[in-house]
Amino acid sequence: MTDTPKDDRIHALPHSDQDVARAKRTPDTPQTRAPSYQLAFTDNDFMLREELRPVRLQLELLKPQMIMDEEGIESTVVIFGGARIPAPDRAEQARTPELAALSKYYDQARIFGRNMTERSLETGGHEFVVCTGGGPGVMEAGNLGAHDVGGKSIGLGIVLPHEQAPNIYVTPDLCFNFHYFAVRKMHFLMRARAITVFPGGFGTLDELFETLTLIQTGRMARIPVLLFGGPFWDEIINWKALARAGTISDADLDLIHYVETADEAIAIIDSWPRPDC
Repeated sequence: MTDTPKDDRIHALPHSDQDVARAKRTPDTPQTRAPSYQLAFTDNDFMLREELRPVRLQLELLKPQMIMDEEGIESTVVIFGGARIPAPDRAEQARTPELAALSKYYDQARIFGRNMTERSLETGGHEFVVCTGGGPGVMEAGNLGAHDVGGKSIGLGIVLPHEQAPNIYVTPDLCFNFHYFAVRKMHFLMRARAITVFPGGFGTLDELFETLTLIQTGRMARIPVLLFGGPFWDEIINWKALARAGTISDADLDLIHYVETADEAIAIIDSWPRPDC
């Protein structure tokens, strides 16, 4: 991406890419070798300074936003879920029997990604584009489903202490890498028309509760929040106990819907009122 104009308008001032090229032709002197002389936006040491954190936050918000706009992504369907959930053919390698049993949701995430992408492609591929965290497990399954039918899908990755490459099914031009968890979660929700949440760990729970909090408080439009695997979620979270205690209202229980299959999830999405209705 550059800021070179996409039309033939004449600009009186040089564009940044032109000055970058010109700066490379500057004679080599002690002055031009000094860090202070380097153009600020090409100076990595400067851009990584503590004082530049607000600028980095803005850049991390803008870059995916601009690229998705250029790719024509108008709305997404988000797939949250555990990175450790194996595909059924790898279930025997799971660290626990319980994790192996959850492998059926890998298949459901793949079917869901495939079916939603088929629908998206019927209308140009701009609406209900599959969006995952770009990693393994359930995320891989959702991207794989989109790949199965030749559609695009998004991967919003994040830098972790251990090396983790994006799964190979994310559309390369829609594969992003984040430093800030908060900005990443914002991008998950900015275009979302539906949220699916498969069994997972701390990260999945964080994403689920962020979504529910934003909807409950009216900071985000109400959209379907579909939890795959009722028995799993009932064991992990006692929603009704929260309502009995009065820490949430009974009406808040209606913010979530349990499903077991991709078809059940899609039926709820199909019946949901459009935002402009």
